[in-house]
Amino acid sequence: MARILIVDDSPTDTHVLKTMLERNGYQTLTVASGEESITKARDEKPDLILMDVVMPGISGFQATRQITKIPETASIPIIIVTTKDQETDRVWGLRQGARDYITKPVAEADLIGKIRAVLGR
Repeated sequence: MARILIVDDSPTDTHVLKTMLERNGYQTLTVASGEESITKARDEKPDLILMDVVMPGISGFQATRQITKIPETASIPIIIVTTKDQETDRVWGLRQGARDYITKPVAEADLIGKIRAVLGR
């Protein structure tokens, strides 16, 4: 069973994502900031990270860039999950190292499909 780290400063969005993932058989870990995501990724080595962009402190783009550059976390795939729906945001997120990009509100089937594609299962 894959372990997925949810990074989002919104308790509501975190709850929605956690519910979707657990209903589909995934284990979840949660943090509320970009800084925490870097530490948690290093300590827990999740199978995948769902990363929000707009958060206090460092943004999801910055956290993604850092996680993908640290040798012990570089292989953890990241899917950006955000309200930022401009094409330039999507391109920038992928350039920071994210494997995929999905905008909120998230449809459960779309999210699970992207997770399965990235994890290859």
